[in-house]
Amino acid sequence: MLLTNSTSLHPSTFLLLGIPGMEAFHTCLSMPFFLVYLSAVLGNLSILFIIRTDSNLHEPMYFFLCMLPVADLIISTTAMPKILSIFGFHDREIYFEVFLVQVFLIHSLCSMASGFILAMAFDRYVAICIPLRHSTILTHTVIKNLGLTVVFCGALLFSPQPFMLRWLPYCRTNIIPHTYCEFMALIKLACAETRIYRIYSLTATFLTGGLDFILTLCSYIAILYTVFHLPSKAARLKTLGTCGSHVCVISVACTPAFSSFLTHRFGHHVAPHIHIFVANIYLLFPPMVNPVIYGIRTKRIRNRFLQILTFHKF
Repeated sequence: MLLTNSTSLHPSTFLLLGIPGMEAFHTCLSMPFFLVYLSAVLGNLSILFIIRTDSNLHEPMYFFLCMLPVADLIISTTAMPKILSIFGFHDREIYFEVFLVQVFLIHSLCSMASGFILAMAFDRYVAICIPLRHSTILTHTVIKNLGLTVVFCGALLFSPQPFMLRWLPYCRTNIIPHTYCEFMALIKLACAETRIYRIYSLTATFLTGGLDFILTLCSYIAILYTVFHLPSKAARLKTLGTCGSHVCVISVACTPAFSSFLTHRFGHHVAPHIHIFVANIYLLFPPMVNPVIYGIRTKRIRNRFLQILTFHKF
């Protein structure tokens, strides 16, 4: 009897259409998407390997940098296999339980990635504004606790999502015009009042990405205030140079994130394929680009990478 009631509330499977209106190009898109995924995996594994094997990189900034690739790897691996199966093999069906797991992993891990970027901003703030206390403030215990706090908050804030989605009845359709499982995409199919669910989604998004961005911005205001009070131009440029990689990562993460958020909630006249493209860029582009940014702009990581490639010490 319970099984019958549960089945009447929602279909056992849903269909992910991919990019609406571009079904004819799905096969062609499968190769660039695969290359993006391959680049993300190889790049993030390389960053983790370099930091793990080089004791000179066992510093707070690089410990936080290890946490970000782990989150990026799991995000990519959670979403990309299904996207590739849709594009390459036209396998659009996904079980409802799998959908719920993917929703939780994608949203919670994106929140964790945002938290790790904030932790890196805090490290830059301490290193530049109060450098003499850097080693005493950011101890190994503090770094570990910060990492665990980010993981716990991300999991706690988004753990209600699967239960909320499971409780809702879906009597309209089981077809979702998207490439991966998203909370708001399924909410739109519910044939019940979803105002509370939408408020929850906005609140959780603000408490993670929105609040993280505000705190990161505040830390960089304090950093700029300190930098512009340094005595020489060379010192100012050198100090700002230590933040270059992190600022690029923030730009790569926030630009598509805010674009996806705004088009999803306020861009009612935006073409569906544009929204889906922006959502995919938000999810898959940062994991590919972040290792490139740190590999090119961080001298110690770049030198270590070249050392591994050329098999000799600099």
